[in-house]
Amino acid sequence: MGHLVGKALYRQLGRKLDGLAARAPWTESFHAILKELYAEEDAELIVRMPYGLAPIERIEKLTKLPRPRLEKQLASLTARGLVMDLFIDGRYYYTPSPMVVGIFEFTMMRTGGVDHKKLAGLFYRYMHEEGFMAANWGSGQQIAVARALPHEGTVVPDEHVEVMDYEKATAIIESSERFAMGLCACRHEKRHLGQAPCAAPLDNCSSLGPLAVDFLVRNQLAREVSKTEMLENVARSRELGLVINADNVRRNVTFFCHCCGCCCSMLLGISRHGYTNAVVTSAYIAGSDRDTCKGCGTCTRQCPIGAIVRVPDEDPRFRKHGRPQIDESRCLGCGVCAVKCRSGAMKLHPRPQRIFYPDGLFEKSILQALEQGTLQNQLFDDPGRLTHKFLRGFVGAVLNLSPVKHALLSDALRSRFLHAIKGGAARTRNKAAIDL
Repeated sequence: MGHLVGKALYRQLGRKLDGLAARAPWTESFHAILKELYAEEDAELIVRMPYGLAPIERIEKLTKLPRPRLEKQLASLTARGLVMDLFIDGRYYYTPSPMVVGIFEFTMMRTGGVDHKKLAGLFYRYMHEEGFMAANWGSGQQIAVARALPHEGTVVPDEHVEVMDYEKATAIIESSERFAMGLCACRHEKRHLGQAPCAAPLDNCSSLGPLAVDFLVRNQLAREVSKTEMLENVARSRELGLVINADNVRRNVTFFCHCCGCCCSMLLGISRHGYTNAVVTSAYIAGSDRDTCKGCGTCTRQCPIGAIVRVPDEDPRFRKHGRPQIDESRCLGCGVCAVKCRSGAMKLHPRPQRIFYPDGLFEKSILQALEQGTLQNQLFDDPGRLTHKFLRGFVGAVLNLSPVKHALLSDALRSRFLHAIKGGAARTRNKAAIDL
């Protein structure tokens, strides 16, 4: 690997990152991002690291780097958010950061050390004008990074409707022990692009749980806050009409994004680019009570993704603005419209179909990798071993067959497939990962 330099080395780095949780297609903007963030020695180390979580002893064995140099490089990379170091069962495990959630967020959450204005332009071109969104959402992928939480008090009151704890922001916060807040990467990016800032605060990106908070606070990417501050942040987002997008898991949620329609890349993926699967919906969908609705048009103006259109109606109440109609293919079930509806006509109702959420981070990462065609990299994670290279190619070809992928992701086989993967992980060095 040491003979690779320049563009060839960064091309190898690009392939490595493209094989992680988020696809990262090669473009000139992507190349420029890599050159801006990674020195050549950083790129070489990432290329030689395992794809998944690994202790430093295994990284030392695979990279053949002296321990002092390896420790120094890893410390530098984690401080910049280019490698994540997670403290699990009394030891650190390292993994290269994917493009999202990872390189983009951690770079734009930093308060110094990089040319934010230059990188904001590169990230924007890469994500919004080149192939990043199509690669990650363009094939109907369903295991998204985040899911929408309904604002509390917006679900129609009914004795048969039960909002589960994993759908309640306050319940998720109450079940967690450590919290942190940092800069919103998307709003920080838009401000460096010179776009008019919205009224949403810049410093409300929230993290929960010991692993995420320890990583972010230790590497000065966020500040630790109290449970009270977290609850106040959620209440403020409700009043501001922000969408709360949480980690797409039911257990051990690690982040809340407080998203506005003008800055959030995920919401822009829906409203501007048409990828309605960029965020997983809540278990609810908006609906307006015709008898109560006053036809004021507030819900349409307030919806962050343009999911409420106006249709003609001869009723005098609707002649000026039209009657609200929900675009069911877009509605996130976030409840912003219900929060802002002065008449109380807009409420969230249970969706007729069941929405699937992975149980924890391990399940999410496995299903996301299967859907994105990169699961073979997690199963055979040594980039330098010829047998692993062969198995990645062979298993990847099988798993990426459309009938195989659809079958393993189906309700009928998904649980058995995950059980088998967990059983294999428990018998290998990756045992720590299954508790995530």
